[in-house]
Amino acid sequence: MAKEGEKGEWKEFIWNPRTREFLGRTASSWGLILLFYLIFYIFLAGLFALTMYVMLQTLDDHKPTWQDRLSTPGMVIRPKADETFEIVYDIQKTETWDLYAQALDKFLAPYNNSIQVQKNDECVPDQYYKQEDSGEVKNNPKRSCQFNRTMLEECSGIYDQHYGYQEGKPCIIIKLNRVIGMLPGKNGNAPYVTCGAKVQEDTDKIGELMYFPPNGTFNLMYYPYYGKKAQVNYSQPLVAIKFLNVTHNQDVNIECKINADNIPIGSERDKFAGRVSFKLRINTKN
Repeated sequence: MAKEGEKGEWKEFIWNPRTREFLGRTASSWGLILLFYLIFYIFLAGLFALTMYVMLQTLDDHKPTWQDRLSTPGMVIRPKADETFEIVYDIQKTETWDLYAQALDKFLAPYNNSIQVQKNDECVPDQYYKQEDSGEVKNNPKRSCQFNRTMLEECSGIYDQHYGYQEGKPCIIIKLNRVIGMLPGKNGNAPYVTCGAKVQEDTDKIGELMYFPPNGTFNLMYYPYYGKKAQVNYSQPLVAIKFLNVTHNQDVNIECKINADNIPIGSERDKFAGRVSFKLRINTKN
């Protein structure tokens, strides 16, 4: 009998025909609760939408309002195989170095002279290419300077489609990471790249180097960079290093760094900023 009584109490709690209550509340009570939460959530959604609208009004589509600007940009080498900083191949085995040549071909394709002439300006060298906005009037899209593949000369892949790998005189290409608004160099002195042995014991192994463009310079006319949306055709300047007589059949640890009056090497957050290290090994038959 107790169980039947409990069952009856549950039925009455779910629906009480005498008071016309569902789960202990009348229809008007449930209506008021639902109306309250409806208004409450509409208010929250409206407040969120208003906050997002106000925030979006402060943003610029072409330039970040706030940026954690790096004082020292990172450096990257090409070719880079399997996400490693090792270039190892055997001169006699074409398949071991042909992938490097193909990677450089793909990387340099946008720098073909015909493409650069169509998209970018022939700028005045040795001076910044500034394109300031006129107050509230945005000077967009901004133009970019030509960096023609032929500027890399012996490392352009035009005169030597193997980039020196077949002869044991490989080319390595370096670029600086993009930093919006950065003006590298000071007093008209453009930043330039130098490479050397990373460890003392490799000093005599690295041999003679050639830099393209001359002196391994990143010309000032490629700066400042205004951002991907504002400067859609921007071509990052490159520096190529050709190793003329590096020691064969041995690991050679190399470090390249940027040299500029206003770019410190390394930082508290990234000790490798402004430089890049890699291993080069060229094997030959004994």
